[in-house]
Amino acid sequence: MNPGIKSGMAHKDESQLVQRIVIVAGYANSLVNFRGPLVKALCDAGIEVHAVAPGLRADQETCRWLESWGVITHDVAMQRTGTNPLRDLSSLRSLYQLFREIKPDAVLVYTIKPVIYGTLSAWLARVPQRFALITGLGYAFTGEARGKRRLVQWLVRRLYTQALARANRVFFQNPDDEALFRQLGLLSDAVPSQVVNGSGIDTAHFVVSPPPEGLPRFLLIARLLGDKGVREYVAAAAQVRKQYPDILFSLVGDIDANPDSITRDELDEWIEAGHIEYLGGLSDVRPAIAAASVYVLPSYREGTPHTVLEAMAMGRPIITTDAPGCRETVMEDDNGYLVPVKAVDKLAEAMLRFLRRPERVAKMGARSRAIAEEKYDVHKVNAAMLEGMGIEVAAPELG
Repeated sequence: MNPGIKSGMAHKDESQLVQRIVIVAGYANSLVNFRGPLVKALCDAGIEVHAVAPGLRADQETCRWLESWGVITHDVAMQRTGTNPLRDLSSLRSLYQLFREIKPDAVLVYTIKPVIYGTLSAWLARVPQRFALITGLGYAFTGEARGKRRLVQWLVRRLYTQALARANRVFFQNPDDEALFRQLGLLSDAVPSQVVNGSGIDTAHFVVSPPPEGLPRFLLIARLLGDKGVREYVAAAAQVRKQYPDILFSLVGDIDANPDSITRDELDEWIEAGHIEYLGGLSDVRPAIAAASVYVLPSYREGTPHTVLEAMAMGRPIITTDAPGCRETVMEDDNGYLVPVKAVDKLAEAMLRFLRRPERVAKMGARSRAIAEEKYDVHKVNAAMLEGMGIEVAAPELG
């Protein structure tokens, strides 16, 4: 028997079961890496789950995982970056047609373009329940709004306003983003919202690993964007290496199509100067975290940074910025340090604290693991999201 999922959302007959749900992502691999436990929980409940993302069918590894859980996978034509209105209208039309074909009871959309075009197309296709998850604000909200960025910011905000007005509920990953959306009028008082603790982290997959022996080593994992604080990380590494020339600063991530991306020439200069050890993009970041002592993310703004949660779960202290999404992960001088955004000198000083007192690594790393288990466990986060959507897994009938 299919136990289904009972919905308690307003404006919907509570006796109706949600038997089919569509999850729309901007990145194919995020369906497993970030949403995997949620997707699997829905599948295990006997729900028909459809996953949609650009290039999903070409990502064989992601498709294998999803299909092993029983997920039905779909491609959609969608540019992750760019503001070509004709292509974006094509994405809207493709999603509308897909929703009309699948006839889901609910959709869950996350990342900018899926939130905007997925919510609008679901509304046009008369999907009864439409849920949006804001995982971060990105290029359109960070940095100085000048020139092209200013135009993109204006356009994205207008589109967010139109799309979120058609949502049944909007989830945020930190209270600052929720407050900003309300303040800017992107989310009306008529639409309920809820803050959840990021995407959560699977503490059984990211297990504690003892830090390497010797002086601390540092690590940053991120898409190579300016707004992730990559340049500040390298500049701080250069400062620290003047006092400790043998200290290793590792960098994991790929150059991105985003306009804010680090250039290949910049990256080559950093490698040649010896400021960083570049490890490229990794499908499994656990060995890189295990080889590091301290995790660093000098980001300008996040939803909740998943790489920080991964490092915390593996028992690593954190240096990150006192910025929305980042500040929630660190208790100052307990499991790490917070530094101001773009403050290279303060970032270098935080690194030096660990080099001068290496015993802090193990102590603060243990606190990181405890916080990850208590606050960010993926099963707790998923339970909060399902409850917020008014979705409960119906208990199977006995006898």
